[in-house]
Amino acid sequence: MKRLVNSVCCTALLALAVALPHASIAEEITKTWAMAEFGEPLYKDGIEHWPYANPDAPKGGTVVLGGYGSFDSLNTFILKGSFPRSIGLTLDSLMVNSADELSVVYGMIAETVEYPEDKSWAVFNLRPEARFSDGTPITAHDFVFSFDTINKHGRPLLKSFYGEIESVEALEDHKLKFSFTTKDSMKPLMAAAGMSATSAEYWKDKDISKTYLDPAPASGAYRIASIEPGRSITYERIEDYWAKDLNLSRGLNNYDTIRYDYYRDLEVMHEAFKSGAIDYREENSSKRWATGYKTDDVEKGDIILDTPADNKPQGIQAFMLNSRRSPFDDQRVRKAFNYLYDFETTRRTVLYDQYERVNSFFPNSDFGASGVPTAEEIAVLEPYRDQLAPEVFTDAYVSPVTDGSGNNRKQVREALKLFKEAGWTLSEGKMMKDGKQMKVEVLLRDAGSQRVYALFVQGMKKVGIDAEFRVVDSSQYQVRTDDFDFDIVSVLFNFFPPPGPELRTYYGSEAADERGSGNYVGVKNPVVDALIEEVVVAPTLEDLKIKTRALDRVLLSLDHVVPQFYNANFRLAYWNRFGRPETMPKYGTLFLNAWWVDDELDNKLDLDR
Repeated sequence: MKRLVNSVCCTALLALAVALPHASIAEEITKTWAMAEFGEPLYKDGIEHWPYANPDAPKGGTVVLGGYGSFDSLNTFILKGSFPRSIGLTLDSLMVNSADELSVVYGMIAETVEYPEDKSWAVFNLRPEARFSDGTPITAHDFVFSFDTINKHGRPLLKSFYGEIESVEALEDHKLKFSFTTKDSMKPLMAAAGMSATSAEYWKDKDISKTYLDPAPASGAYRIASIEPGRSITYERIEDYWAKDLNLSRGLNNYDTIRYDYYRDLEVMHEAFKSGAIDYREENSSKRWATGYKTDDVEKGDIILDTPADNKPQGIQAFMLNSRRSPFDDQRVRKAFNYLYDFETTRRTVLYDQYERVNSFFPNSDFGASGVPTAEEIAVLEPYRDQLAPEVFTDAYVSPVTDGSGNNRKQVREALKLFKEAGWTLSEGKMMKDGKQMKVEVLLRDAGSQRVYALFVQGMKKVGIDAEFRVVDSSQYQVRTDDFDFDIVSVLFNFFPPPGPELRTYYGSEAADERGSGNYVGVKNPVVDALIEEVVVAPTLEDLKIKTRALDRVLLSLDHVVPQFYNANFRLAYWNRFGRPETMPKYGTLFLNAWWVDDELDNKLDLDR
């Protein structure tokens, strides 16, 4: 099936002006099946199938994966409750991303999209064959209902993606119009294209503002077959899935059944994988990767280990210091804590030299700052010079570096100077101020993380800080972080390239006091706010990169975080029962999307499936 990108010719403009409200006769309307935020789509002239999909891949088989923590709701809209992150298997969106490109989308539920030259609105033409799993049609009214639900009840991060959408209306059952608060920007169009819909008909006599465990009709290739709340969730492939013959679906969605079993202990989950109870893992522990896969099954080739490059831009992983409360309401204290983190010794002794230090809020990408500021970055920062530290304009940001020996005396001396400037003194082995010892709690939801972060806590104790770990279960952790009830948490931010409106909920002043936002540290800074808005409206990709690098430098200068580490490679472990396409995508592994169960390989393994 071939879909073409085209611009409507001048002779059709009059008809479009009648069909699409507010379209000027003088406007040129683009009608396309593919959109790129910047540049041109790779596959603008249509494709028979994705190059990283095997259209002849067999269907069938069961896959079992591990989930960490628990879940108590299937409602993805609201802040209350914890939903299984795998629920995206049940959802299709108006347009879908290519795994070979960043911020490029192609028509899924929407066959085409139309928009004017000034990009002030967009109309998505929905495929009339699109259906929910209960057989009811997916219509423009379902998207209007979903957008209204997000506005009224949505989680802060979810709402942040749609901040530039002024209104959504159903022009017809299969014609959906978005109006934007911006002009000449593709970003809100891309956000609209990524929207999924829930069934307005299903929810007409239910309260969508509450948690629930009854599955709503699915719009995607899978539906929820069964759940054991907090223990497991099973998805089944929909045999008569409406898009199964669509070019964008050919060779994808190959497993009959996908089950997630939940574990509250990562080591137990790892042992479950080695015993054959779990099929595939993306390992996140350097220790387990270095020492936990020395088994006969690996030697025999029954378990495959692989480390392909991870080309995806990454979000920062860091200790988030909560500036809403003492002692982190003082920047000097926050900066001192960065000196107490001996990354080089941690990497040598705990991380098996598998990680690089994070020195950016946008690591592994072109969006983060590196080296000294460029002339272009300085030009962006110049209007705010009197509000910024002088070194923002002159120095490269580099987190404190130790010699890796464990004797970080120089860094400790720098920390003690900063504590003293902030009014804290080391007295009889205790860090004191106003007769009280500094007390800090590191909140964790995984007890195993204590091993990785132990040197940091030991560094605090060496300078007289009453420091301790507090390990809580995943539901309590969610509540406490939503309420900003912590001193320090370790967080890995999701990254949505290129950066856009979601930056407001991560670092914007308004989000600092909004329960459940991503602004864990409590950033309230007018320069950060202004630069975020400049990023959101950046007219070109190069301009956006310059502005995110400038923003990066400002965020780093505020010392709200202690940057940790990142890995530029996946660490994959899986039982040798799968086939996969010869061509792999540039971004990601697509294990769930494009791999399949190979019966010949599967029959060689003694696994109960």
